[in-house]
Amino acid sequence: MNAKMTYSEGNLPITEWSVSDRPREKYMARGAEYVGDAELLAILLRTGTSQESAVDLAKRILAASDNSLNQLSDMSLEDLMNIKGIGLVKAVTVHAAFELGRRRRTETVERQRKIECMTDIVEVMQAKLSEVKHEEFWTIFVNRAGLILKTQRISSGGLTQTVVDVRQIVRLALSLGATGIFLCHNHPSGNLKPSDEDLKVTQQIKEAAALFSIAVLDHVIIYKDHGYSFLAEGMLNG
Repeated sequence: MNAKMTYSEGNLPITEWSVSDRPREKYMARGAEYVGDAELLAILLRTGTSQESAVDLAKRILAASDNSLNQLSDMSLEDLMNIKGIGLVKAVTVHAAFELGRRRRTETVERQRKIECMTDIVEVMQAKLSEVKHEEFWTIFVNRAGLILKTQRISSGGLTQTVVDVRQIVRLALSLGATGIFLCHNHPSGNLKPSDEDLKVTQQIKEAAALFSIAVLDHVIIYKDHGYSFLAEGMLNG
């Protein structure tokens, strides 16, 4: 083999690359900061196709998402599998990697986090809802100091009084010793205006929680990094 030939000049399998150029070996020898996005993705993929290396396949995947990791994380299993060379195993592997990152981010954000404004709620919930394509309803339970005791998904799907279990919310608040709760749900459509059903559910939970001296401190509708605060809009009065 021509010693001057590099993997960029031909379709060589990774096993025939210089050891220092192999993504996994480079990661171990030099650290993650010296490994590019395509190389990190290639480590997950492990293999390419008969026509291209894992790195070349990774570059095509990134190109399909406009070289944006955020867009790549939003791709469904079906979207990934529509890319030539990506089967179910590779698609699930990529999804799992983003899910681990999301869970780590959520855990870091929530640890001893104090809720002081709507921005805090958006930051906490964005990690949970950024990739969700349907409506989900969550409750954040806090103590008197505003520190998060627990975040809990209450329902998944359309937001209605029959889907949101008010008793579950109150029961959890009592078991945690929470004195306040923040309600939160997403609008995947991007329209942050609350519906009539949103208003009805909020009032129902507020009235039930008040019987146990638990305050509904706000209800925030989220889309990506934007939020609509019922409190700020004067919709928790009455």
